[in-house]
Amino acid sequence: MLWLVLLASGPLWAREYAWVDAHLHYVDFMQESDGADALFEAMDEAGVEQAWLFGLPVVKKWEQNAPRRPRYYLGDEAPLYYYSATDDIVAQAILALPEEKRRRLVPFISGFNPTDLNAARQVERLIERYPGLWRGIGEVITRHDDLTALTKGETPRANHPALMKIYAVAGRHDLPVLLHSNLTSLREETPIYLEELESALQAHPETRFVLAHAGTSGGVEKRQAPLKTLPAIIRALLDRYDNLYVDLSWSVREHYLLDDGEPRAVWLSLIEDHPERFTLGTDLVGHFDSMEKILDAYRPLLDALPEDAARALARDNARALVPERGAMPAEDG
Repeated sequence: MLWLVLLASGPLWAREYAWVDAHLHYVDFMQESDGADALFEAMDEAGVEQAWLFGLPVVKKWEQNAPRRPRYYLGDEAPLYYYSATDDIVAQAILALPEEKRRRLVPFISGFNPTDLNAARQVERLIERYPGLWRGIGEVITRHDDLTALTKGETPRANHPALMKIYAVAGRHDLPVLLHSNLTSLREETPIYLEELESALQAHPETRFVLAHAGTSGGVEKRQAPLKTLPAIIRALLDRYDNLYVDLSWSVREHYLLDDGEPRAVWLSLIEDHPERFTLGTDLVGHFDSMEKILDAYRPLLDALPEDAARALARDNARALVPERGAMPAEDG
């Protein structure tokens, strides 16, 4: 009868995974956080060895006529604006940690306006201010439906001249760029923004790009059916551009990867054919208690993959994408 008890308790052959959370915001849209203690508690509970950690490049304005302080960027009609201090919040939180905990966090620069031609210099100054700390750039937010519509100023795009300068800086410092660039809009069913992404990839072959959420966004999928051609588009991009990687966090998991908890064959095939080109993340924003639950939702996908591809997706690809040491200032002369 012992085997019946064991069988009822769950599959004995289930794999255990070590994770790198490759998409984690230390702060929310009010630039607030549960803090480092809560972060490490969540990481330990979820089995997350390391996390790519960044702030949020925008903050929600609290307008004087608001009935309450907003908690999320869609909480009311007030705008968002770019908030450069988010990088200092992340840097100071990490620098306050003991060395063994610092090694578990991979800080990215995010707090710049992606339509400002000064932004590349701002990134260089952050590297000068915190030498050896930064190991990536992002999440850079462009073409993010409601979010970019609410953000003050010019609409950012993947191939904006300001971002082209950022990509060049990233290439010089060997920093990957986590780029949010929706492939389509709230009302279009074709990838109208694909050309912008390809323009950036073509112009900067020396820079590694990670496409956040595989070019999708929850706002788009809530208003229209998922993009049927997305797997084919991602496959073509990966075949064409050696410098492109794909983040499978948030909306792509919810609307594309799984069908009633079962992995879709087209995505399994895509990942198996490009096992070194995908990463996973939680996309949590400042509050970390659901980390284990979110990562557990990927287990059906991972368990359906060959074991080496599954472990690469859960941890190894994200580790390989970032440099071992943080960026150092350019030497004078």
